Amino acid sequence: MQGLILAVVLGGVAVTLVLTFSTSYQDVAARGLVTELKSFASAATSRPHNQSLETFSVEYLQTHALASGGAVLVALPHAGRVQTAGSQSLEGSSIVQAYLKNPPRASRVVSTTIGATPVEMAEAPLYVGPKLAGTVIATADLSAFAAERTRVLALSLLEASIALLAATAGGYLLLRQLLRTVGRITSTADELGRSSLDQRLGDQGRDDEVGDLARTLDEMLDRIQVMMQAQRRLLADVSHQLRTPLTVTRGHLEILARTGSDDPVAVRETIDLVVDEITHMSALVQRLLMLGHAMDPEFLDIQPVDLRALLGDCFAAAQVLDARQWALGPVPDVVLLVDEAKLRGAILNLVANSVNATSEGDSIRLGASLDQTGAEISICVDDSGPGIPPSQRSRALERFSSLDGSTSGSGLGLAIVKAVCDAHDGRVEITSSQLGGAQVSIVLPSARLEKEGGDPS
Repeated sequence: MQGLILAVVLGGVAVTLVLTFSTSYQDVAARGLVTELKSFASAATSRPHNQSLETFSVEYLQTHALASGGAVLVALPHAGRVQTAGSQSLEGSSIVQAYLKNPPRASRVVSTTIGATPVEMAEAPLYVGPKLAGTVIATADLSAFAAERTRVLALSLLEASIALLAATAGGYLLLRQLLRTVGRITSTADELGRSSLDQRLGDQGRDDEVGDLARTLDEMLDRIQVMMQAQRRLLADVSHQLRTPLTVTRGHLEILARTGSDDPVAVRETIDLVVDEITHMSALVQRLLMLGHAMDPEFLDIQPVDLRALLGDCFAAAQVLDARQWALGPVPDVVLLVDEAKLRGAILNLVANSVNATSEGDSIRLGASLDQTGAEISICVDDSGPGIPPSQRSRALERFSSLDGSTSGSGLGLAIVKAVCDAHDGRVEITSSQLGGAQVSIVLPSARLEKEGGDPS
């Protein structure tokens, strides 16, 4: 297609060039003929009174040189015809004969052919005073011009043919490359449909549309693979974590079925236990679903949130959890662009973990701070509990992790906090607290700070 377009463009350029060349050359020839005729008429008018027009014409044509191939014919009704050498062919031309039979009343120039020779012909009436004394016909040979025009046209066609050939070859090579990539895309898609999501196109070095397409598809496959892995992990986690409560529930119901339902106390205990297990399973499934959706693009509902108001609300909610020495530290006066509900849930998860790790009388403190460069903001929960050993801090962020053999909780609290931080382009940091226990921080980038005008940086 590109070759065809290029050929059409070059063909148009060639035609335009030839037409322009032709028009220009013919205009030059026509102007020369008109000038020649005007000079002849002016000289004829100013000739001596005792000199006949025929004698003047002979002398004028003998003393005035013409361009190569040019010819002049002067037709005088009462004195015959005077002509230059080489103009005999003019008399045999039907066009010239027609002019001589019906002499023109005004000058005109035409392009025609005399014999096999292309010429530019000018004819004009010859006046002596107000009286029409004859007709003057002059021609300019255009044979050299015709040969040059043919050469230009041939060269233009040759250039267009070469360009068409080059464009066709380039288009063919480009099409082969494109089809090869499309073939790899088709093959990869077929392998993905039959096996795993590990196949990639791998065209990372191409800096064109095909390379962009391959990279976009690879990125899409990466996202799909991450989502599929998250789904498989979610299903595995659900099946693993629900197995124990379902087994416990089934066991108690089977015992109740074997022993009968006559004892209302036993029935009530079984019902209470089953309800507790179902409540636990429901909460567990909700947390797992939240982790499963953490990779979704619409996971967050970003809104401007006043940090002081948010931590004040979390601090008020935390104090009803259990009797501790609660404290609210300094909080910068900033507005965050975050999902308020999910960030609040993450903070309360950290608070709940601190409550579980401490006893009555221990201290728990909430606070926030900007780093010295203003690049990050940290929301911290400190406690005076036993802390988390450095060797166990990375494992504490994994799903269903339990530290020091603890069996309390679902083991999803810090995993959910990490998922919320990841969704906000942040991270979770676990360090030692000045209170003696652990400090767990939600660290968010400065892009989450609302700037003047309400836009993130």
